Amino acid sequence: MNIVVCVKYVPATADRTFSAVDNTVERADVDGMLCELDEHAVEEALRITESGGGEVTVVTAGPEEAADAIARGLQMGAHRGVHITDDALHGSDAAATSLVLAAAVRKTGYDIVLCGMASTDGAMGVVPAMLAERLGVPQLTLASQVTVEGDTVTIRRESPTATEHIEASGPLVLSVTDRSNEPRYPSFKGIMAAKKKPVETWSLADLGIASEVGLAAAGTTVSAFAARPGRTAGQIVSDEGEGGARLVQYLVAQKLV
Repeated sequence: MNIVVCVKYVPATADRTFSAVDNTVERADVDGMLCELDEHAVEEALRITESGGGEVTVVTAGPEEAADAIARGLQMGAHRGVHITDDALHGSDAAATSLVLAAAVRKTGYDIVLCGMASTDGAMGVVPAMLAERLGVPQLTLASQVTVEGDTVTIRRESPTATEHIEASGPLVLSVTDRSNEPRYPSFKGIMAAKKKPVETWSLADLGIASEVGLAAAGTTVSAFAARPGRTAGQIVSDEGEGGARLVQYLVAQKLV
């Protein structure tokens, strides 16, 4: 089974900000990493191929530094990588990202396309569904558990009101949540082996894409941004017999009760 895992290189900081030049996410001179939610997708792909055979290809679209995300996937055990890098990608939205990834997946060939539930820098979670639409295949998204028998994939999807069991036959797009598995930590042997694994670098021209990407083609624009205000000190109430009443007064004033 040929599994393609779409991963993203994201800023490795909780204090993310935007570039003052074009209001896109600041990525210059910022340490990055493989999105931790995508590690669950890589782990799921490895488990599927380890039990049933096959190959795992890690694909990412991003600047030169995004190669580190591929390297992490290879260190975990993926077999090869594909890095789509082109200056024209800068500022691409989810629609453009899905366009590029779909073209890469078609070129690579696949039985299953595996994704994380969202990216930690964008947190939209729409790319897997967009990929399925562009590829014209079923989508099994937000899986907390995955079972593969032959070419049939069954997932368990949990929500606050229901637990669903959904199945489809490949080829298909699958996304997993952070509850689906525990990603493995690369061993020293895996880290050394990753250095010899093949990684192809493709441009937009290699994928036959000449437009519909980049900041100018994005469907949304960040017009302004500002740092979140710091947290102010809370109110301290000394309980001298009236603490409970003052607490209730506060909750009523805040319309919490």
